[in-house]
Amino acid sequence: MNGLLPAASAQVIPPPMKQAPAAPKAAVAPPAPTKAQDSARSENLVSDTKVLRRIDSLRRANTSRLEQIQAELLTLKSGTADKRRERELVTELGALRRVDSLRKARSRRYIDSLKVNAQGFPVAPYDDTLFYVYTRLGPFSPQERAQLTEEKIKRLEKSAFFSPDSLRIYPSEQSTDLMYGEQVLQSISENDALWHNVSRDSLARRHRARIVEAVAQYKEHNSLLNKAREIGLTLLVLVVLYFTVKYIFVLFRWIGTKLAAKEGTWFKGIKLGNYEFFNEQRQLSSVLLLLTVLKWVVVLLAIYLVLPIVFSIFPGTQDIADTLLGYIFNPLRRIALAFWNYLPNLFTIIVIVAVFRYVLKAIYSIKEEIREGNLTIEGFYPDWANPTYQIVRVLVWAFALVVIFPYLPGSDSPVFQGVSVFLGFLFTFGSGGSLSNIVAGLVLTYMRAYKIGDRVKIGDVTGDIVEKTLLVTRIRTPKNEEITIPNSLVMSSYTTNYSTACPTLGLIMHTGVTIGYDVPWPQVHQLLLAAAVTDDVLTDPAPFVLQTSLDDWYVAYELNFYTRAAGKQAGIYSRIHQNIQDRFNEAGVEIMSPHYRAVRDGSQTTIPASYLPKDYEAPKFRVENSEDK
Repeated sequence: MNGLLPAASAQVIPPPMKQAPAAPKAAVAPPAPTKAQDSARSENLVSDTKVLRRIDSLRRANTSRLEQIQAELLTLKSGTADKRRERELVTELGALRRVDSLRKARSRRYIDSLKVNAQGFPVAPYDDTLFYVYTRLGPFSPQERAQLTEEKIKRLEKSAFFSPDSLRIYPSEQSTDLMYGEQVLQSISENDALWHNVSRDSLARRHRARIVEAVAQYKEHNSLLNKAREIGLTLLVLVVLYFTVKYIFVLFRWIGTKLAAKEGTWFKGIKLGNYEFFNEQRQLSSVLLLLTVLKWVVVLLAIYLVLPIVFSIFPGTQDIADTLLGYIFNPLRRIALAFWNYLPNLFTIIVIVAVFRYVLKAIYSIKEEIREGNLTIEGFYPDWANPTYQIVRVLVWAFALVVIFPYLPGSDSPVFQGVSVFLGFLFTFGSGGSLSNIVAGLVLTYMRAYKIGDRVKIGDVTGDIVEKTLLVTRIRTPKNEEITIPNSLVMSSYTTNYSTACPTLGLIMHTGVTIGYDVPWPQVHQLLLAAAVTDDVLTDPAPFVLQTSLDDWYVAYELNFYTRAAGKQAGIYSRIHQNIQDRFNEAGVEIMSPHYRAVRDGSQTTIPASYLPKDYEAPKFRVENSEDK
């Protein structure tokens, strides 16, 4: 029958080599605790060991009684049958087995509790932990035992004729000793064996094998032949590095020469519009500078990758090699792992973007049909198609961003969320005026107050609409002045559109003159209508004249005429005014507008000389003597 402790705890406490703490090899041993901590810890270990030994003592007594019962049962079966005694022994056997099962469970739970708080002191003579010491022995604490054993093992390396056969195991009543010659390397007590769940002899053999292997490896690594081999490998690596760096320089010099020869063919400069951002020489110089930077990056990377190779040759510097390689490969491994884990989200984003792109293509095709007039929707004008599509596109992409946001890398991080809130805060409080202009632009679009190319008057600005955006409206005046008006100002002022009715009703243009009461009004009407004959003036509907007022010294006449060229108002007005002057001068009618004073006796007429008769003479002043009257 198996013993209690080995069966109960073999699956709980693993071998010491697997309990090494997660720390670099160069720092395996934990910092030495204070004496108070050592005393308390040692006291706990002694107490725990006593409990384990008491449990083991009970197990041995129980096992001895089980053996006696089994032997007596065999005797009863082979001799005269005593059924009553046999039943008593079977009952007692069952009770002992139940007690043994309960004791196994109790021992397992107790060892599990010890494992949580247990701290072993490593024996690591060559920066590699061989085993741990958990219990004290006589006056020596576990830490002191570990340090003494480590120092004694290090002395073995100085023995020129070290022989593994000289490391022997000597069992005694209280302990099992590991001895090399006359020197005791370690004494293994019953408490050590109980802690590791093995017998003293088994634990001693395990420790001996590890010590022999560690010393042999150390002496092999530090032999003269091995040192010569390591130095030779180092020199070989350095020679390879020298030639590698040399040919890297040669390669990049060759590439630079080939690039310089391509000036004017590969390098033709870079232009942004009409501005030459890079000419040929500057473009070539920039490429050569980048080539130089790349060259030194490659050289430094080659040197950096060679250093771990050199450090890995020597056993004492292998940790440095692992650290240097870790600086490069650990970030690359984390990046690759993060990218691999992100691939499902990336595919999801690609599918979402593809779906929304096809949705926008369908909306775009509907927009084009409406704009071209192939699709008619009651109450929806064709000129609304483009701005409505722009609005819908923004809304669709905004919704797509909301759907994609949870799949973006780092979207659930507090930093990403904080930046999003900060950007939203800036957008909300920093774009108040812009938002008002955007809203005004949307309202103006669907008000259809004007469209591109219309001649309008907004406030005191008259000109043609050249651009409409959600923020501003741009007008080009007849003097080719381009004026930008925020949409919020357009909404807050009045707008006069001269082009809306031109294609159908025509635009009525008008100009006024004032003529004295001495000229009959039918003559004035005839002269004004005769002047309303020029290009871009419609004959149907025909021009007409209105007498707008009868003032103190003159009558105000207004000539009205139709045109479909709203954008040519300045030229039309100029030609009409020229015609009015010509017609009135030819008829000998003076335009006294708005006020004109003249002494008719002896005054030259205001009609130009080219319209007067050749024999015209200005009248003389009449002077009369009052006495003659």
